[in-house]
Amino acid sequence: MKKSDRFQKIFSQGVMEPFEIWVDRETGVNYLYHACGYAGGLTVMLGRDGKPVITPVQPEE
Repeated sequence: MKKSDRFQKIFSQGVMEPFEIWVDRETGVNYLYHACGYAGGLTVMLGRDGKPVITPVQPEE
């Protein structure tokens, strides 16, 4: 896997102030990204139990 292929955007909402969900294709960890003006932030998405949300990872062929 190329370094640029590690993260995949799976959800996007909004144009001027987007909310996006990104998945790390190596670990399956989900991240929430939000931008507003010239600022932006990225954080791990947590489930009700306080643990990171994990998407099952497909093995590379």
